[in-house]
Amino acid sequence: MNIPSDWQKRTILGVGIICVSLAAIFVRLSQREINEVTVGFSLFIAAGRLIISTLLLIPSYGDLWTIKKNHSSGVYYGLGAGICLGLHFATWISSLGFTSVAASVSLVTTNPLWVALLSWWCLGQKLTRKTIIGIAIAVLGSVLIAFAHGGNSFSSNPLLGAILALMGSWFASGYILLGTLAQQKGLTTKQYVIIAYFTGALCLLPLPPLFGTSYGGHSLNIYIYLILMAIISQIIGHTSLNWSLKYFSPTTISLLILFEPVISSLFAWWFFQEIPQFLVVIGALILLLGVTYSIKKKL
Repeated sequence: MNIPSDWQKRTILGVGIICVSLAAIFVRLSQREINEVTVGFSLFIAAGRLIISTLLLIPSYGDLWTIKKNHSSGVYYGLGAGICLGLHFATWISSLGFTSVAASVSLVTTNPLWVALLSWWCLGQKLTRKTIIGIAIAVLGSVLIAFAHGGNSFSSNPLLGAILALMGSWFASGYILLGTLAQQKGLTTKQYVIIAYFTGALCLLPLPPLFGTSYGGHSLNIYIYLILMAIISQIIGHTSLNWSLKYFSPTTISLLILFEPVISSLFAWWFFQEIPQFLVVIGALILLLGVTYSIKKKL
């Protein structure tokens, strides 16, 4: 097996972060195609993204037959990661209907804090004083973001948007941790993403109709944005990050994902003139400071 060089690892990770950062832009473009953003429509976007990604991976399904029996625990971790992925998209994409791109993405990328708390709760790892201080700082930033009132039509309920984005971050943390374990237990990146994406799509499949939104009858542009999101943000972006978990720690990946709100906000400003409110900017800076401070020694 060829081992990639350091520059190849960093390049793939960097490309992954940029592609993932574009997801919020594709969601916002889709939202601008309709008169009212409902929960059902947000779930349609979340489900559509994973369903299309799963269909695009069909030519690789043969790889599942090569999973060895002693790697079965990796399959279970992959299934768990898929459930977390589906819930992550359901909550985070819904948050974009209630708050700005900057606020939503800043909150959804707080994974390192929740990874630290999960490690303390589930694995018995001690929380250091630095981690506790960092969490307190980040919570302050989150509160500022949550109560900031946006100046655009997608900031109708910033508190609800903040709660949904935070929930998305919790599920993303489970997705990252379980994805790491799945590959440590013997699954290849391709095997893992097939299992995780398929499971996530299956979990979300029935939800849009249950919330009053069908899979048909939308504008052509919406379907184009869904396909672009599936190819760029999911197949290229998420798969690059999952591949990188073999060479970088989950904490390192989570920290580098903190570039996502910066990139997404720049794209939102460029495409939609969506300028974050002053309180959102201050809150995001405080939040990122807290997250970075809490995990600085772990890198």
